[in-house]
Amino acid sequence: MARKHLLSDLAGPKSSAAGLSPDENITPQYSPRGAIGAVSRSIELLKSQSLVDLDPELIDAPAVTDRLDEDGEQFEEFARNIRENGQQVPILVRPHPSVEGRYQIAYGRRRLRAVKAAGLQVKAAIRTLSDDELVLAQGQENSARQDLSFIERALYAAELEASGVQRSVIMAALAVDKSNLSRLIQAATQLPNDVIRGIGAAPKTGRDRWGELATRLGNHGAIDKARDVLSEAEVKTLTSDERFARVFGAVTPKKAKKERIQAETWVADDGVKAASVKNDKRTLTLMIDKKAAPEFGEYLMSMLPEIYASFKRTKE
Repeated sequence: MARKHLLSDLAGPKSSAAGLSPDENITPQYSPRGAIGAVSRSIELLKSQSLVDLDPELIDAPAVTDRLDEDGEQFEEFARNIRENGQQVPILVRPHPSVEGRYQIAYGRRRLRAVKAAGLQVKAAIRTLSDDELVLAQGQENSARQDLSFIERALYAAELEASGVQRSVIMAALAVDKSNLSRLIQAATQLPNDVIRGIGAAPKTGRDRWGELATRLGNHGAIDKARDVLSEAEVKTLTSDERFARVFGAVTPKKAKKERIQAETWVADDGVKAASVKNDKRTLTLMIDKKAAPEFGEYLMSMLPEIYASFKRTKE
């Protein structure tokens, strides 16, 4: 399929769409071209085309989803808005490619979940989409909202590639170039999938922090420690950014404790405890007791050049 025709079937009927008034049948003109332009046009056209009410139970997720599960409190607020004000924006689905009578969602998974929880029918537009077209539709809507977190974009990119989607399609869906796509995929593949999903979207956590977490998880036993933290009941109630912080802190390498060297007392021939000595791998510390041996320290410092010269002569 040529790129310029990608998603051309999303345009739907022009002036003959059933149920539309003459004013609604006006087909707008758009300037964007190519696959991304086609998806942009399709999203706008959803507002002017007839929709259907579907049973949410008939709609399945695609093989690769673009979002991680949302924190409970944030989702409850969104779901409450849906219950009180109704579904304002339709979702996009396609006929299921292998199961007759069922559908797969292209985008609007959060809306579908909220409508389903409210026990309502979901407003949807049905389009025939190929796998690549579905990916592009997901990516275009998310690019317009710009609310996918870094790790959601990274995980989505990595899973799309693993499922056989070409990088050119992923780049178009996420609106990134080759180097940025490589960074996204690398970030996701360096981290255990279950740890990412256990933490969640973490919208306030950027690439550098996730990269540092990947480094820390490379230490012996760190992954098991992260999984133990995420399995705690209390941690599961936290927001995803708070869960990230808990895991990040738990796998922070502990600084090795310095071996404490006890000082040894040096006793002169006359029994005076004139000094104490501490000797480790790097230094030898001599501490003069001014009470036990007044003025001994000053004398020692004055004799230090001669003592050092004598030492040098022993090495000749």
